[in-house]
Amino acid sequence: MLTRTRTRVRTRAASAWWRGAAAVGAGALSALAFPAPSLWWLAYVALVPWMLLLRTAPSGRRAALEGWLGGLGFMLAVHHWLLPSLHVFLVVLGALLGLLWAPWGLLVRYALGGAPSGSRALVAVAVLPSGWLMVELVRSWEGLGGPWGLLGAGQWEVAPALRLASVGGVWLVSLLVVAVNTALALLVAVARARTAAVVALVACGVAVGSVAAWAPRPESSGRVRIAVVQPGVVAPGVVGGADSVERRFARGEALTRTLAGQGADLVVWGESSVGADLAARPDLAARLAVLARSAGAPVLVNVDARATDAAGRSGIFKRAVLVGPEGPTGDVYDKMRLVPFGEYVPARAALGWVTSVGKAAGEDRRRGTGQVVMVLPGEGRGGLRLGPLICFETAFPDMSRRLVRDGAQVLVAQSSTSSFQGSWAPEQHASLAALRAAETGRPMVHATLTGVGAVFGPDGERVGGALGTDRSAAAVFDVPPARGTTAYVRFGDWAVYGALAVLAAFCAVAGARSLRRPGPAPLVPPARTSHESAGRPVR
Repeated sequence: MLTRTRTRVRTRAASAWWRGAAAVGAGALSALAFPAPSLWWLAYVALVPWMLLLRTAPSGRRAALEGWLGGLGFMLAVHHWLLPSLHVFLVVLGALLGLLWAPWGLLVRYALGGAPSGSRALVAVAVLPSGWLMVELVRSWEGLGGPWGLLGAGQWEVAPALRLASVGGVWLVSLLVVAVNTALALLVAVARARTAAVVALVACGVAVGSVAAWAPRPESSGRVRIAVVQPGVVAPGVVGGADSVERRFARGEALTRTLAGQGADLVVWGESSVGADLAARPDLAARLAVLARSAGAPVLVNVDARATDAAGRSGIFKRAVLVGPEGPTGDVYDKMRLVPFGEYVPARAALGWVTSVGKAAGEDRRRGTGQVVMVLPGEGRGGLRLGPLICFETAFPDMSRRLVRDGAQVLVAQSSTSSFQGSWAPEQHASLAALRAAETGRPMVHATLTGVGAVFGPDGERVGGALGTDRSAAAVFDVPPARGTTAYVRFGDWAVYGALAVLAAFCAVAGARSLRRPGPAPLVPPARTSHESAGRPVR
């Protein structure tokens, strides 16, 4: 008897370990839909193994645990390129953020567990995507890492998905992806719900087709020639080494001179392309003005240096500065959303120790106070209005939307990613520009120090070729500005509010049913009084 008991315990333990490992792997599978692998089609089936595991969890506690483990696997897989910078702290962050999927694990077990009927299956196709979106919404907060690796972002090359983004943003694309996964999980595992699953899949297809056919498209309004200057990885030198700011500046100068006579309307340099405040270094400002005269176009540079802003605050700013033939034009934008640990340490008093185990910021950068729309000088350009974003900010849909609502005709992003050469990060970062362009109906230019540089039109389609991480070049792109307003710019995050309403209705109905459900029968017979007996019960 004791031997049998021990065998059962060992079997259960082995099963628990197997299920835990399977949850981590199943959660990580979706990362392959993002660049660099870019297996976009995998996103529509990648959640199915995880869902099938969660629906068979022996208890709610186990479902929550496997939801957490799957979230851990997802976060580590999507952000694995941060490991050289954060070391073991990446695992800690992944474990903390993975907790966001624990309630989703419970929700999957509740909605898909057992043998759901057709009506319950259709409810699951609406509820589970909504629950997933709440996880994405919470972790999109800047302090938790921002909206990097949203499931819908893996569809940046799929034209129908980009059309969907123009209506409801990347949020609507994420809802579609999870809805398809839910329907496929039902199709595979629940025989009595297969008809409902097929209906849900057809509905998803009809919705995407309808949006692709009838959603308003941006109207092109001519062409503007924008040059992207990418110095690439600067070879080691005597002064400053491979990352020498002076050597990078000199390389940017040399590349910009090659643009003379090419009819550029704007020249864009990448993030941290200038290492000193132009107000404190008039010699650098003068050299940039010479370049603007040579290229026949203003130069948008990015200063990463200690400076003072218009409000008199001092510190290190990431600053986009427009420089014309006569020098800085006065158009300046200071980066507002900073990279946690990379540009500031949240709660530095408590977490400052991470600087000793990784490449966390030794000093917090200062935040800008508001977004800015810049106007190009010169009559021939017709006062083209630019919406600048810096690096990490391209991950936030609301920032590009606000710039377009404020009148931006072209979105321009300056980024670096030089710390992550040879990883998936440069391709992932560039792909975000396609989504922001499709959401807003405005073209987007993504200029970097070391690649990937890319330009996307107002439909999110690529314009010209990309500048890969192995390139040191200056390239001119014919960018099509556009008019009109997309549904996402006009109505904003309605898909998020819709998901919240679905979850609220689901919780209300589930709560009402639990209140109406009769309580459990008593486990023991009622006690008899001293005046009753089996033969003479009290009436």
